[in-house]
Amino acid sequence: PFFVNRGGLPVDEPTWERMWRHVGRIHPEGERVAQRIRGAADLPKIPIPSVPVFQPSTPIPERLEAVQRYIRELQYNHTGTQFFEIKKSRPLTGLMDLAKEMTKEALPIKCLEAVILGIYLTNNMTTLDRFPISFKTHFSGNYFRHIVLGVNFGGRYGALGISRREELMYKAPVFRTLSELIFDFEEAYRRCWHTLKKVKLGHCVSHDPHSVEQIEWKRSVLDLDKLTREDFRKELERHARDMRLKIGKGTGPPSPTKDRKKDVSSPQRGQASPHRRNSRGDRRPSGEKKPADSKAMPDLNGYQIRV
Repeated sequence: PFFVNRGGLPVDEPTWERMWRHVGRIHPEGERVAQRIRGAADLPKIPIPSVPVFQPSTPIPERLEAVQRYIRELQYNHTGTQFFEIKKSRPLTGLMDLAKEMTKEALPIKCLEAVILGIYLTNNMTTLDRFPISFKTHFSGNYFRHIVLGVNFGGRYGALGISRREELMYKAPVFRTLSELIFDFEEAYRRCWHTLKKVKLGHCVSHDPHSVEQIEWKRSVLDLDKLTREDFRKELERHARDMRLKIGKGTGPPSPTKDRKKDVSSPQRGQASPHRRNSRGDRRPSGEKKPADSKAMPDLNGYQIRV
C-alpha cells in the first residue's frame, strides 16, 4: 500500500520511478503488483493527516505540539525506499517546495524529511528560532546518524522530528539552555545503548520561504572524544550565544530587492561622482579566503528570485 499516497492518489512520476526501481530489485513483478493495488476498488481508505492550521491567539508551545503530532501521523518510513530526495545544498525556497509536496502526498518520512517539514510548518512562527541538530552515535560496531530540528522560544529550547525511538524526536521547549537539551538527547541515546560521538549544530533558519540562501547545517562540529564534559558544555553554550548575537544583529544575506536597488545609481548621484567600478563584493582585504568553490553554491536551477 505504500505505492500510493494516503488518499489513493498517484504520486509524481519521479517518485514512482524511484519506487519501481527499488521494487524491481526485490520483486520481479513489482510494477504489475503496484498497478493492481492502485486499481483495486475495495481497498479501505487510509485517512490523510490534516496540515495544522492555527488561530493567531494559539500559543507557540501548542502550535509545536500540533506540528509534531502531524509529523508523527505521517509515520516513520520503514520501507527502505526514500520517497523524497533531499539535497542539503538546495536553496531554502526549493526545500520548502519539497515540503509542500510532502504534505500533498502524505507518505511516510524519515528524520531529514521531518526537519524540512518542521521548518515549513513553523515558518509563520516568527518568534520561534529554528536550527538543525545532527547526532552521530556508535552501537555494536556501527555508526548511526540522526537529525532533529532544534527550536528556541522565549529562551527555552526544544526539538521537532521523527525517529524509530519515541525519546529521540520531540522535546517540548522547556530546557533552559542548549546544553540541557543536548544532554537530554545524550541520556536518551544511552538508554538505547548508543554512545554519542559527535554533535553538529547549524545556525538559525530564515523564516522567508522564498529565500535563496542555504541552510547552514554544521556551524559547530563537536567531537565528544576530543572534549571534556565541561568543554562540551561550554562549546554548546558558545554556539547558543552566537545564534543569539546573529539574531540580535539581524545579520544575514540581504534580499534581492535591496541588492537591486543598491546597484541602480540615480542620475543626480552620477553627476556628482562617477559610478564606482568595484562593488563591495569585489573588494577583499589581504589574507582573506578566496570565494567559495562553485560546488558550494546553491542549486538555483528551476528557481526564480522573487522581487
